[in-house]
Amino acid sequence: MLGLIQRVKQASVTVAGDTIGEVGQGLLLLLGVEKDDGEAEADKLLKKVLAYRVFSDADDKMNLSLTDIGGGLLVVSQFTLAAATDKGLRPSFSSAKSPAEAERLYEYFLHQARAAHSVVGCGRFGSDMQVSLVNDGPVTFMLKA
Repeated sequence: MLGLIQRVKQASVTVAGDTIGEVGQGLLLLLGVEKDDGEAEADKLLKKVLAYRVFSDADDKMNLSLTDIGGGLLVVSQFTLAAATDKGLRPSFSSAKSPAEAERLYEYFLHQARAAHSVVGCGRFGSDMQVSLVNDGPVTFMLKA
C-alpha cells in the first residue's frame, strides 16, 4: 500500500462541482493500493500516516505528527500510484489491485482512520475528482506499508 502525504494548510476534493471532502491544516493522503495489499498493510500505513513527524515544533524542527497537532486528514484514492513506470512511455497498472478489491480496502482504510482520528475527509473512489491544496513547505513524502 502506497501513501503520498503532503503537509497542507488546507485541502479539498470536488466531484461534479460539489466539495465532498475538505480539511484545514493537516495532511492530504493520496492512497494507492497494490495487488498484494490487505488489511494488515492498510493498518500499518494508517499508523505511520498518523504518527509520521512532519509538523514543526516550537524549535521549527519536524517533530510533531498529525495526531500531535490534531490536524485534518484528507484521503483520496489514486490508483496511478501503483503504476509501473520503469519501461516504455506508458504506465502499466498490472501491480494495482482490481478496482472492486481496491475499493473495499480503501473503505476499510477510511473506517479505520475515522475510528483512530477525529478529523477525516475523503474523496470518492473511482470518481473524476479535482483536488485542491495549499501545500505547506512544500513537504511531501512517499510512504509504503
